[in-house]
Amino acid sequence: MTQYPTSIGTADEASIQLLGQDLAADLMGRVGFAELAFWLVALRRPTAGELRMFETVLVALADHGFTPTVIAARLTLTGAPESLQGALAAGLLGGGSRFLGVTEDAGRFLDEALARHAAAGAPAPTTDDDWDALARLAIDRQRAARLFVPGLGHTLHKNGDPRTPVLFRIAAEEGVLGPHLRLFQAIGRVHPEILGRTLPLNGAGACGAALADLGFPPEILRGFALLARTAGLLGHLAEEMRRPIGLDLYADIEHATDYRPPNG
Repeated sequence: MTQYPTSIGTADEASIQLLGQDLAADLMGRVGFAELAFWLVALRRPTAGELRMFETVLVALADHGFTPTVIAARLTLTGAPESLQGALAAGLLGGGSRFLGVTEDAGRFLDEALARHAAAGAPAPTTDDDWDALARLAIDRQRAARLFVPGLGHTLHKNGDPRTPVLFRIAAEEGVLGPHLRLFQAIGRVHPEILGRTLPLNGAGACGAALADLGFPPEILRGFALLARTAGLLGHLAEEMRRPIGLDLYADIEHATDYRPPNG
């Protein structure tokens, strides 16, 4: 008979097992949701410092106002008020290279730069000068490929993302300021001399670096951004039910429509 192995969980008539624990007896009321989310992905419990950093990341990514993902969720609920799941999914589906996906993109960019450095047999950076040199190489590589540096710049917080220094501070306090965050810091220091302008290190990029330093692989990082933003979207949808704006948005766009027939 075919077997389908899993280390996550299982259930029978009398009990539910999750991560080798009895859900009712060992986890409920004893483990917070963020700790459980970390444990489910890493298959290990976080240390106290790791958990504080992880929770900081989730809070940082939970909401950013009326973003396109929020508008999509609210308008979907307007069109299908019976489908909360559809509205929530609509908001999550917009998590890409401009919104929410930056967390993964920055983590992947930093991870690849560190891997190339190690593969070249170069010694691990230890000083700010070492990190700055590695940051210059990483930025130059992106420029040569005509690509943006993920995590650099923000459409709203042009003079500094308020989340970023908090993420660095807590990582330092908890002893989890690792190579990805160190490289991200260096990018913040050296990019003006290369790009000819100063851009802020955005919070989403810092979150990606922090998650990578916690040991998570790049391909899972966007999932945590979506997990965090789910809470924000649910809040917006609850507000949409209490104080709807979806029909007003629709009316504003309809009244502002400038219809232009195609030529010919």
